[in-house]
Amino acid sequence: MKQKNPTGTVLYTIEQTIKEYRKISQKNIGKIVSDITVDQCLLLIILDKNSNYSQKEIAELIFKDNASITRIIELMVKKNYLTRKINELDRRKFNLEITEKGKKTIELLSPIINKNRQNALDGLSQDEMEFLDKILTKIILNCKK
Repeated sequence: MKQKNPTGTVLYTIEQTIKEYRKISQKNIGKIVSDITVDQCLLLIILDKNSNYSQKEIAELIFKDNASITRIIELMVKKNYLTRKINELDRRKFNLEITEKGKKTIELLSPIINKNRQNALDGLSQDEMEFLDKILTKIILNCKK
């Protein structure tokens, strides 16, 4: 028997959607690389696109607080996905670099990530995806008022 939405709002369905997507993504990622999480993958992908992001910018991009990002970075350095180098101009800052292991992981996981996205969006037309994006953006803006 299918459970009903306990809050009766679309917001609950949005939350459930995100959680289900993250669960299946983690399961599929874990089949290829066993010691990395969805958030760690996101961090690698973000740094691969722009290695100059600050820790604060990364936190905002993956919806985490600074303390969580610090822990994720620490783990990724320990697991040899990233290296951290002190910024010569400002010793309080550091630069993150993706290691060879990190680059290989991105290469291995990119097709899986694309497949996860395709599976999640299967059956949605381009118009439906654009409409959904507009609606979700409105909700985001409403929450930021």
